[in-house]
Amino acid sequence: MAALQAGLTDQIRDERLASQLLSGAPASSVAAVVQHLLAVQAQDLQGARLAVRARTEGLTVRDFDAALANRSLVISWLCRGSLHLVTADDYFWLHDLTSPPLRPGCLRRLVQEGVPPEQAAQAGRLIARWLADDGPLTRDELADRLRSRQIPVAGQAVVHILFHATLEGLIIRGPMKGRRQAFVLAHDWLGPRPPVRDRGQALAELVRRYLIGHAPASERDIARWAGLPLRDIRAGLDGLGAQLQERGEGFLALGERPRVPGAPPARLLGAFDPLLVGWKDRTFVTGERDADVISGGLFRPFMLANGSAGGVWRLDGREVVVEAFEPMSEAGVAALERDAEDVRRYLRLGGPSAPDPGEVRDRTQRQPSPAPFALPRASGDRSTDLSRNLAGGWIEGDLPAVQVDRPLGGDQGPDAVGQVLVVGHRAIIAPRLKSGFPQGLCGP
Repeated sequence: MAALQAGLTDQIRDERLASQLLSGAPASSVAAVVQHLLAVQAQDLQGARLAVRARTEGLTVRDFDAALANRSLVISWLCRGSLHLVTADDYFWLHDLTSPPLRPGCLRRLVQEGVPPEQAAQAGRLIARWLADDGPLTRDELADRLRSRQIPVAGQAVVHILFHATLEGLIIRGPMKGRRQAFVLAHDWLGPRPPVRDRGQALAELVRRYLIGHAPASERDIARWAGLPLRDIRAGLDGLGAQLQERGEGFLALGERPRVPGAPPARLLGAFDPLLVGWKDRTFVTGERDADVISGGLFRPFMLANGSAGGVWRLDGREVVVEAFEPMSEAGVAALERDAEDVRRYLRLGGPSAPDPGEVRDRTQRQPSPAPFALPRASGDRSTDLSRNLAGGWIEGDLPAVQVDRPLGGDQGPDAVGQVLVVGHRAIIAPRLKSGFPQGLCGP
C-alpha cells in the first residue's frame, strides 16, 4: 500500500475513493459519471471509456459512444488546456471560465510555429466557414485545406490553430469520422449558446462540483485541476458559504464527514484516470510506485489494490495483461480476475474462442505442459501463453498465482523473482517482485 502524504489519513483516502465513485454505489449511466466528476480527462479516449467502466455496472463501450453520438457528452480542450469529457450542459460555462488563461500561451506557441495572430484569426474564420458548408471535418482534412491557403500546418501548428479556434468558442470535437473524431461548429453541435453565467456564480459552481467528485481536497488541488489562479478558487469557495466544511490540514469538503466504505476490491483503471489527475499530489495513490505508473507525462493504465496503485496493465489483443507490484492475496487475485473479465466484457473483446463473460471456468485441474516454465528476460515480453508454458500448480478454486524462483536477470537484480497471475488465458509475470516474501502460491 502506498505511504500516505503528510496530512492524509486512511479516512481521507477512503473519502476520495467514494467521491470518485470507486467505492460505494456505482453510477447509473455514462452521463451520471461525467456529471458527478464534472470533467474527465480524455486525450486518451480509451482511458475515458475505462474511467466510466470502473464507476458503473453493466454498461458497455457502446453506451459510452452513444452518449457522444447523441451529443449529451462532448470532448473539448478545457481545464489546463487538456482534452476533457463533459456534459453538454456544462460545456459553455466551463469553457468561459477555463479558456481565458490559455489564450496567451496558445498565441505564443502559434508564433513559434510560424503562425502570427492575424493568420490564426484568418484560419479560424476559414475553419468556421468550411464546417458550416461541409459539415464535420477531421484534423487531417482541415490541415489539407489550410495548407492550400498557405497557412502553416507543419509540426504542432495545426494542433494549435484548432486549439485557438476552440478557445475562441468556434469549434469543438464532434462525431467519429472513421477512426478520428471530427471537428464541428460548437453552436451546430450543441445548439444556441446559453446566456453567459455571472463569473462569481460560475466559480462557486466549479468549486462545488469539483468537491462533489474529489473531496476532501485543498484550494491548491482545485486550482491545479481547473488551471485557474488561486484568487479565482478562493472567490468560488467564498461563494459556497455554509456548504463548505474545513477538515484540517487545509482539506475542504461539502457537508459533514460521511461514513464511507473502505478500499474497493482490485480494480483496473485506464490511462489518465481521474483518480491520478484530480489533485496536486497523487502519491496518496501511487506512493513509491509513482515512476512505474507515470513516465514522461504518460499516465499508464494501472491496478487499484487496497486503495493504492498495485500494478500496471495493458491489453494484448483480447487479453488483459497485468504486472503486479507486490504479491496478492487469494481474494485479491480473484477480484482482479473478475475485473479483468469485466474489462473484456465492457470493451466487447469477446470472440469465438473467448468464454462467455459470465462463465465460471473450472481451473482446479492441473494443466499439462510440454516444457518447464521459462521466464522471459527483463527486456522482453513479460507475459507468456498459459497453455504452452505454465507448469506450476493451481491453488484451490479459480485463483491461480504461482511464485517462481527462477532469476529474472537483466536490470532486476540477482535476487529478483516473479509472481505469475492468470487473467483470462494469459500467465502474467510481475518481475518487480523481490525474493523474501512469504513462501507459497500467493503473497499475504
